[in-house]
Amino acid sequence: MTDATVLELTNQFFLICLKLGGPTLLVALVVGVAVSILQAVTQVQEATLTFVPKAIAIALTMLICGSWMLQSLISYSAELLEHLPQYVR
Repeated sequence: MTDATVLELTNQFFLICLKLGGPTLLVALVVGVAVSILQAVTQVQEATLTFVPKAIAIALTMLICGSWMLQSLISYSAELLEHLPQYVR
C-alpha cells in the first residue's frame, strides 16, 4: 500500500464522515441557536429547554435521512471491501 493510497482512503473516510454527520450536526446547531434566541428574548433559563428540542430535531433528522445515511455507508463499505485485495498488495 503506497502513501497515495493511504491518503486517498483517509480522504474518502473523512468525506463520508462529513456527509453522514453533517445533517444531524447542522440541525442541532440551528435548533440550538433558535432555542438560545428564544431563551434570550423570553428570559427563561431552563436547562431542559435546550436539550429536548435538540433531541427531538435530531431524532426527526435521523428518521428522515437515516435510510440515505445507511445506503451511503453500505456503498462506501462495499467499495472498500471490493478494493481490499488491491490495498493489501
